[in-house]
Amino acid sequence: MIRGEDTAKAFVAERCDTEAFDKLERFVAALREENSSQNLVANPTLDIAWQRHIADSAQLLDHVSHETKGIWLDLGTGAGLPGVVISIMRPKWPVVLVESRRKRIEWLERMRHELMLPKCEVAGMRLELLETVPVAVISARAFAPLPRLLDLSARFSTAKTTFLLPKGRSAAQELETLPKKVQKMFHVEQSQTDDEAGILIGKLAKGARTKT
Repeated sequence: MIRGEDTAKAFVAERCDTEAFDKLERFVAALREENSSQNLVANPTLDIAWQRHIADSAQLLDHVSHETKGIWLDLGTGAGLPGVVISIMRPKWPVVLVESRRKRIEWLERMRHELMLPKCEVAGMRLELLETVPVAVISARAFAPLPRLLDLSARFSTAKTTFLLPKGRSAAQELETLPKKVQKMFHVEQSQTDDEAGILIGKLAKGARTKT
């Protein structure tokens, strides 16, 4: 379990190169500065930004192959968590950040340019308006209740698409809201940054009904 900023930094450093780590440091500094003008993350979390936001995002990489090909679709990315972190750590992967709030779109575009992330794309719109394309990974840190999240994102999913959904302390409870057949397609993985939090991981079979 990751405890404290030094441990979080070491955890992240093991999973990326020096250039990416330097960009993550710049991202954290920019996040702290920007948070004074728009509430990207809860202020108390800025003191533990590496544990709460960077390592929390980076741990998702442990659940996908380094050879993964295809788009990483991050829903309701907000401050760019986990999407910007993933794009920094895996700069060759195409990452699409879905965000509909204007100020956050502007922030994401700024980070994309300042951190030189050419494979990162900001989709500044509601997910319902995004063109349907097959993707390799779908992530969502704080987007919608699980049944609605799966319902909205199912059209981007193939039999090979991996869902990585950090759900905090509600992971198991949210999984139980799904039909039994869909529940069996997912499992809860222990978060490495919070001993009371979980990550829902799974694949959504084609035609699966996400509503009871």
